Amino acid sequence: MVAPSSSETTSTRMQRRVAEMRTRLVDVAENLLFEGGTPAVTAELVAQRADVSLQTVYNRIGGQQALLVAVAERALEQTREFMQSAYDGKGSVGERLHRVGETYIRLAFDRPQAFKIFANPPEDPGAIERIAALATEQHQRLTELLREGIDAGEVAADLHPESAATALWGMLNGMLSVALRTDAMRPETVAPDSLVAAAITIIETGLRQRSH
Repeated sequence: MVAPSSSETTSTRMQRRVAEMRTRLVDVAENLLFEGGTPAVTAELVAQRADVSLQTVYNRIGGQQALLVAVAERALEQTREFMQSAYDGKGSVGERLHRVGETYIRLAFDRPQAFKIFANPPEDPGAIERIAALATEQHQRLTELLREGIDAGEVAADLHPESAATALWGMLNGMLSVALRTDAMRPETVAPDSLVAAAITIIETGLRQRSH
């Protein structure tokens, strides 16, 4: 086995440092987004918060649009990673639908920043385009699963698969947005887990094939 040359070792070390700096800058941009929205994510503020030069931010990522896209891309990968196993697993349509819903809910609570970006993308064309691409991908998978359920007699036959998938997406996002709040917008008497349980029961009851 040939030992790596000093130049190769130096190059690897440099690549690692570049990657670490990029991760650090995206972390800062992500925090700024949640603190102040899209206007707060500027190269100047990221540089100040990360305690690096402005040129470092531009060299590693870029200006505001590139920063927002980088934050969105992170959210995309985290969301895709969470959802992949839910769709790939075995079971009846009902079991898979339940698993998909539970996985998306777990994403919201385990990685709230990724969820919030996915559910409400930054007001930037590039970021929205990337988020929309993943949303379309997830929507298509959910639509196909609902269509399979209709064909198997597990899901109400009078539901339009695409409309039902869009409705489920909207209802879950709305419910989770409320569940994650810590202010008066979520009543003190309604715990997040109780809200989630109620939503799942209502959704699953509505999806079931109705007997005649």
